[in-house]
Amino acid sequence: MVALYLVSSTEAAGKTTIAAGVGKRLLSDGKKVGFLKPIMADKKPDGDSDAAFMKQVLALSEPLESLYPLRSGERSLADRIRESYIEVSQNKDVIIVEGSGLQSSDDNLNKASYEIAGALKAKVIIVASYSNRSYTAGFINGYKGFGANLLGIILNKVPKSQLRRVYDEVTSKFSETELRILGVLPEDRALFTLTIGELADHVQGEILNNSEKSVELVENLMVGAMAVDSGLDYFGRKNGKAVVVKGDRPDMQMAALETSIKCLVISGITAPIDYVRYKAEEKGVPLIVTKDDTSTVMQSIEDALGKARFNQEKKLVKLAEIIEQHLDIQAIYSGLGLVK
Repeated sequence: MVALYLVSSTEAAGKTTIAAGVGKRLLSDGKKVGFLKPIMADKKPDGDSDAAFMKQVLALSEPLESLYPLRSGERSLADRIRESYIEVSQNKDVIIVEGSGLQSSDDNLNKASYEIAGALKAKVIIVASYSNRSYTAGFINGYKGFGANLLGIILNKVPKSQLRRVYDEVTSKFSETELRILGVLPEDRALFTLTIGELADHVQGEILNNSEKSVELVENLMVGAMAVDSGLDYFGRKNGKAVVVKGDRPDMQMAALETSIKCLVISGITAPIDYVRYKAEEKGVPLIVTKDDTSTVMQSIEDALGKARFNQEKKLVKLAEIIEQHLDIQAIYSGLGLVK
């Protein structure tokens, strides 16, 4: 049995995404995989959503609370982490451990990351986000504490148009430090979309019909056009979308419903007319009503998309494609001492 410890230098670098992708790949190769996300005593125990998702993805039988233990007390951190690890590692080949940010301003958090890795004799992968260039400033000093147990770095969320340039840049930058580049993964917004239910929550809206579809993913976002005669052509440009239309534009609402649409968000104080309700029901399209104006609704959705997390099993197919094409799975297997 071996522990694979994922850490990052910033929040939202994609550790859970990588954990899910690697975990599913290990499962497909016949490995038994567990998960642990230890929470420090001075941190809010907010790991439950990630742990719940990983429990589902990996089909784990352990109680959810065992996967994200809040550790405090008089015993040493190493002893307490080992205790949790033993609990979730029975009959497992690999335990994926999701860590906190490494290069935090909190020196105690940095020290804890090294202590956890040492206590579990874990192999370590650093997940760095391209978006904030967290792999540049001060990065070399940030990983040295892991020593020979560091397998390498995965650079995540790289714009697709820049993959080759970025790969050449990082391989050149870290060649002298002997830091292995395990993968340069493209940014794919399909991995960070919202469900209809999440969208409704963010706009403080009410789903009027077909609420059972609240778990469906919204792939695109459009706002109602002003010209009536171009409505069909305009809305036909994107599939699987949420469309935001003012309540006093039933003509544009009907045009949107004639195209491939996941949900229709009606903004303002004007309720949808009966014919719009009937058409939406006929096509099985959820109607979401909100009192906010269109610009406020759009801003709320865009803000939510910017903070969206990888937390839907429906995204796993796309993630598997990215892992297969852009991650050096063989190097990870070799580093973990596994045979494919």
